[in-house]
Amino acid sequence: QLQASGGGLVQAGGSLRLSCVASGSTFSTYVRGWFRQAPGKEREFVASIFSRITNYADSVKGRFTISRDNAKNTVYLQMSSLKPEDTAVYYCAAKPRYEKTYAYWGQGTQVTVSS
Repeated sequence: QLQASGGGLVQAGGSLRLSCVASGSTFSTYVRGWFRQAPGKEREFVASIFSRITNYADSVKGRFTISRDNAKNTVYLQMSSLKPEDTAVYYCAAKPRYEKTYAYWGQGTQVTVSS
């Protein structure tokens, strides 16, 4: 129900935009988020959006921007000034606003930042 895309290989300092398309109108009222998991590390929160409220991990503040287009049921993660430590599989996710955990996950898209 969630399909992520847009990953790839980019040089440090470059930019990428990830997209996450949701099937089903329910998701238009959900919190939408991005997470990432680097090799050998646990999955970590990157950013989330609900209505116009956004939250970011400290490590990406000022470099990444999350946005959504409800008409397209799509959430975007614009990533700029990428660093090698941003290399990871990025996952999109969704949850009802007052739930603690994300119940819906996309398949992940690989982002590799070369130095």
